[in-house]
Amino acid sequence: MSNSVSLHRVLKASPEKVFRAFTHASAIASWLPPYGFTCTVHHMSAEKGGTFKMSFENFSTGNGHSFGGTYLDIKPNEFLKYTDTFDDPNLPGEMTTSVSLRKTIVGTEIKIVQEGIPVAIPAEMCYLGWQESLEKLAKLVEPEIPDA
Repeated sequence: MSNSVSLHRVLKASPEKVFRAFTHASAIASWLPPYGFTCTVHHMSAEKGGTFKMSFENFSTGNGHSFGGTYLDIKPNEFLKYTDTFDDPNLPGEMTTSVSLRKTIVGTEIKIVQEGIPVAIPAEMCYLGWQESLEKLAKLVEPEIPDA
């Protein structure tokens, strides 16, 4: 059996800006790891068939985990679907994450579905992690900061 989580938010930012936050290495490194973790993006080729590799590190303990995957489908500013596989053999299997973006009158509706979460990771922990990540995503994409 595998776990899955589903999340839904509305962000006060354009779909283009939200999509950019998912497809630029420096952006995703700033918002994807939950609080208390840092992220290193080793490589990212955000295109259909492209791959990525990154590591999360627990800032308190220094321990971490790495994972990577393949982009299965990308429709700029609308949709991303990608796989994730942990390097740790104790976290077997392949997860699939789908991210749907829809322009709204106030910004962007975002829907995320992550399936195939290893059973060793309780779905509630994954859900909490995603909630923190989405909070950080909002803090990245919602401010409108003009160049000086």
